[in-house]
This record gives sequence, C-alpha cells and structure tokens, in this order.
Amino acid sequence: MAKESIKARERKRAKMVARYAAKRAALKEIVRTGEPEDVEKAVIALQKLPKNSNPIRMHNRCQLTGRPKGYMRQFGISRINFREMALSGLIPGVKKSSW
Repeated sequence: MAKESIKARERKRAKMVARYAAKRAALKEIVRTGEPEDVEKAVIALQKLPKNSNPIRMHNRCQLTGRPKGYMRQFGISRINFREMALSGLIPGVKKSSW
C-alpha cells in the first residue's frame, strides 16, 4: 500500500497537468510549425512552465492500493489485484491458466 502522501502528490500532479495542458499544446505547436524567432520564444516559455505540469512526470498507480509496479493499463490496477479479482470472479471472461 502506497503512502497517502505519495498518492496525494500524484493527484496534485494530475491536476497540474490538466491545468497546463492547453498552454503546453499551443507552445509545442508553435515550436513545431512556427518561425525561428517565435520558436525560440515558445521554447523559453515551455521551459518556464512548472516541471510537474509535464505529463511525463505522471506515474501510473493501482487505483485500489496505489502500487506503482506491475500496473496493467487496460484495467487500471496492479497485476496482484488483477489476479485476486480474476480468481474471485470479479473480472468476467478471465480463466485461470497457469499463473
């Protein structure tokens, strides 16, 4: 189980990413297609944005336990919780193979 402070940090980062997403996309578009002097200004503006507003800094965590490793993106949970839920029949269509 992840610490509550770590989960809170991830929630804070998610809010910040959402807040700056439009501005970051507009600046990246200028960098991609703009004139050289506009590109330079856009790059500087991108560098001045908060580091945690970059979606790369987000970390996938299990929604049930907050576990960062063994995350299954399709289900949004860790492999351990997936296995327990599949074994108890909470995930339909999953048959026990040899795990």
